Amino acid sequence: MELMEKIKTNAKKYNQRIVLPEAWEERTLKAADILIGEGIAQIILIGNPESILLEAQKFGLKNIGKATIVDPANHAKKDSYADLMVELRKSKGLTKEEALKLLDNPLYLATLMIKAGDADGEVAGANNATGDVLRPALQYVKTLPGISVVSGAFIMSMPDKKWGENGIMVFADCAVTPNPTAQELAEIAVCAAQTARTIAEIEPRVAMLSFSTKGSAKHEMVDKVVQATEIAKKMAPDLLIDGELQADAAIVESVGRLKCPNSKIAGRANVLVFPTLETGNISYKLVQRLANAEAVGPVLQGMAKPINDLSRGCSVSDIVNLVAITANQAAGKY
Repeated sequence: MELMEKIKTNAKKYNQRIVLPEAWEERTLKAADILIGEGIAQIILIGNPESILLEAQKFGLKNIGKATIVDPANHAKKDSYADLMVELRKSKGLTKEEALKLLDNPLYLATLMIKAGDADGEVAGANNATGDVLRPALQYVKTLPGISVVSGAFIMSMPDKKWGENGIMVFADCAVTPNPTAQELAEIAVCAAQTARTIAEIEPRVAMLSFSTKGSAKHEMVDKVVQATEIAKKMAPDLLIDGELQADAAIVESVGRLKCPNSKIAGRANVLVFPTLETGNISYKLVQRLANAEAVGPVLQGMAKPINDLSRGCSVSDIVNLVAITANQAAGKY
């Protein structure tokens, strides 16, 4: 079974409640119709119910009536959500009036639904910038305990099954944090391992990548990776993780045995943690194109509840896939 089909099959079992705050948007509505029709998740749409149903009718969508539709202008929990916002942001001086106004924004409403336990995850970004999607998420849902940084992982499915775990690998961070500190890099590694378990369903073997292998080069960028590896080991003592490793030492068994004969990871890594965003982003794109790999993601990591961001150039199938991933995250982590 291909990776994405496996993710969708699992999502159907989990039956998670995923909120789509851009319900006026054509691609989002079409994706919602598919998601409901295939039973991938329970779908919550935010917007004016009449407008949503009229749009659905215009596009010939048959399943939108089965979605839960929440009108930001008029819903039963608006007052209680506002009280929750005021409590969570009292140190910032947020007033009830300001909170009620923010709740007219579907992105804020979606976040508060998740915080209040009325939804399990969110997918947005087809019609909003990443900063607009993440701002309410970071203010109200926040990051996981012990995690201070949000990162983005790609699950790479390669035709050549000798790599990683039967062709499956996780690359991080490829999407969010440009130059993580040693502490942040350690957190990214721990979160990437969880993504490997939850989404890819593989037991992680994490390589902390560098241009050096076990002291073969001296530089402050190498020192950061060494420090991050030690921090990650303390954060997750049972995690199989090693570094610093060059890419070939991490994934090629003969090189791993030569350079790191005592390592349990070298030559066998299925999770690659890159020292900077530029290295991660460049690497996943090269592997995607040169190896004809399927790149699933980015999957946002580190949030206390799963909130995922779409590209504004996304397709209907991209939205469907990301909702399925979000459902897996929700079921696997919380």
